[in-house]
Amino acid sequence: RLWPAWSNVLIIVKPQTVVAWRRAGFRLFWRLRSRPKSLGRPKIDAEVRALIRRMVKENPSWGAPRIHGELLKLGLNVSERTVSRYIRRLSPPGQARKLWATFLRNHREVIAAMDFFTVPTLPSEFCIVSLSSNTVDAKSSVLMLQNTRPAPG
Repeated sequence: RLWPAWSNVLIIVKPQTVVAWRRAGFRLFWRLRSRPKSLGRPKIDAEVRALIRRMVKENPSWGAPRIHGELLKLGLNVSERTVSRYIRRLSPPGQARKLWATFLRNHREVIAAMDFFTVPTLPSEFCIVSLSSNTVDAKSSVLMLQNTRPAPG
């Protein structure tokens, strides 16, 4: 006998190798097949994003609740939180100050300030005063409510 293991050369792949390859192929197939398609919440459609962008541009005083309500009226089911996150991404950093200044400018006729305080008049007497101020004409009015003595005690 010159070469006793000559039959091993004729077998290119052993049966155990073929079975292992088959098992690995099934594992890979089902792992890829059963993985989630996308992570996180589904994104809103580009059409809805464009509509939100347009509403913010045309109505800068509208906030997320108003835009959310308008989207619901149109039959688009998007949460108010999603709308507010998208609006926050759209607005430039100094936008909040501009909106507050616009609010004050638009409502200056009806904004008023009021305060109550006490003023000592005599050593044992106090005067309760009401002060109201109007922002339109910068006029203040003072109303003395009561001149009183503190209760003994």
